[in-house]
Amino acid sequence: MTTTAPETRAFGYLSLFASFSTLICCALPSLLVLLGAGATVASIVSAAPWLVMPSRHKGWVFAVSGILLALNFLYVYSLARTLRAGRAACPPDDPVACGVADRITRTILWISAAVYFVGFVTAFVLGPVLVRVE
Repeated sequence: MTTTAPETRAFGYLSLFASFSTLICCALPSLLVLLGAGATVASIVSAAPWLVMPSRHKGWVFAVSGILLALNFLYVYSLARTLRAGRAACPPDDPVACGVADRITRTILWISAAVYFVGFVTAFVLGPVLVRVE
């Protein structure tokens, strides 16, 4: 099985964490309120008041998350191939390992991007659209 550099794994985990933080800070509470579960949001905030801080700074949360996701896409789709071509990253005893690792990495990256997109639409687009509809 192949091993990746710790900084590469950390970068991937950081971008996944950042995209899920957009979901937790902004998208999930907005969705619950939209579905009529405002009391649930109030209960969650009273039980975990630290959730309010990222919501107050949602612009920064989304900006940092977007930058991390963009850098991760750049790494996965262009830099990783270049780096792998320069050295023998796949072990000769398991040539399929790199393909499996690439598929898993890309799947997680696209899931992160989808979560980010849902969070962005919920936090920044849905409110103005609903205000115009009323």
